[in-house]
Amino acid sequence: MGDRRRQALRVQFDGKLKLEFHGAKITSDAGLLPFRELDEAFRLTEKGSTVLSDPRPGKNTQHTMLAMLRQSVYGRLAGYEDVNDAERLWVDPAMRRVVGGRAQEKEAASTSEMGRFETEMLSSRKNLTALMDLPGTWVDSVHECAPLDKLILDLDSSQSETYGDQQGSTYNGYFECTCYHPLFLFNQHGDLERAMLRRGNHASAKFWRRVLLPVIERYRDRDIPKYFRGDAAFAIPALYRVLEEEGLRYTIRIPANDVLMARISPLLTRPVGRPSYNPKVFYESFSYQAQSWDHSRRVVAKVEWHWDELFPRVGFIVTNMTGWSRKVVKFYNARGTAEQWIKEGKYAAKWTRLSCRNFRNNQARLQLFALAYNLGNFLRRLALPRSVKHWSLTTLRERLIKIGAKVVRHAKYVTFQLAEVAVPRDLFARILERIQWFGVPPPLVQRG
Repeated sequence: MGDRRRQALRVQFDGKLKLEFHGAKITSDAGLLPFRELDEAFRLTEKGSTVLSDPRPGKNTQHTMLAMLRQSVYGRLAGYEDVNDAERLWVDPAMRRVVGGRAQEKEAASTSEMGRFETEMLSSRKNLTALMDLPGTWVDSVHECAPLDKLILDLDSSQSETYGDQQGSTYNGYFECTCYHPLFLFNQHGDLERAMLRRGNHASAKFWRRVLLPVIERYRDRDIPKYFRGDAAFAIPALYRVLEEEGLRYTIRIPANDVLMARISPLLTRPVGRPSYNPKVFYESFSYQAQSWDHSRRVVAKVEWHWDELFPRVGFIVTNMTGWSRKVVKFYNARGTAEQWIKEGKYAAKWTRLSCRNFRNNQARLQLFALAYNLGNFLRRLALPRSVKHWSLTTLRERLIKIGAKVVRHAKYVTFQLAEVAVPRDLFARILERIQWFGVPPPLVQRG
């Protein structure tokens, strides 16, 4: 049987062709190596392993928490979202190199080991708390080398569809599906500051304090302008007060009501004359106090008249920002990029693949997806040359990560002979050079 498995396969259309399979010598994910270089530059996974507790008794363990954390994150980054993929990845030469430690000379963690790691070790209360803080820790590590001149936070929710009898999975009327309802907080560069998995029937703003307040606390002592944006789901007086007390300038959409519409009644009459194909836009700013507010606040209204629509499009934004109304609205509208980042998380990082029965296990899986997303976004915004700066995370995986390579071992070196198709040598070299600008330390004794 073993000899038969090693025999070359043949095709009928060309008798000169033979097909051989060398799992431990060929990899389709050689592009993970620059991500591992970036990881080393900022000590990202290493910092993760220092805050995670290993519940295994004794020292006779095959793989450390650091090694398994790397395998979980890099596997998701390469598009392997389930622990079942470890059956193939544990002998993959690229995965073994980025994992490090014992995996370099032997194998990475098996499917059963990764299953225990993600569903038993990480889902403990202590480790889950540390894991939820880890995306922010990674972002802080990057900011130490690439400081912020301002901070803009975008808070938004999304849905992760569920199937079967999963704990916490319920029907959500807005999304019209059975799902989880996670909450995400991004900064202006698309880095995920914090994420939290919630039950499917929770309101969009449920548990906003648990997501927002730890991030505000991390940035509290930084003397930079700070901003917050949110849609109408976050039009909450308690949120306004927190932002004002912490010195954050904010723009939050608020639902229309009769009082607000009366304040802009002159703008609700269609402009005189033949309508132009370009929308006619009008702005109005005024002070307003709702019954649930403890004091009046500035409200900016935007009214758009379109030539093919009978009624105008009207929107209201509550804000503590000063300046022209047009600029306030333009600043708020930029929050749409957060929706694009959520889409990238869904389709590139695949963080909707939350297939565990237990809700806490799925919470841990979401945090691992968040780490994989951040690692990809860090490399995209910090290391990609200008000519490919527009790449999405999906393009980054398909063109950079999915590079085939043959692995050749010598007495002193291990050589990855990469296919030069989507990413030529010069582009690959420029990516590595940009990573080295952040001060990659000299090689040390391999950890993990």
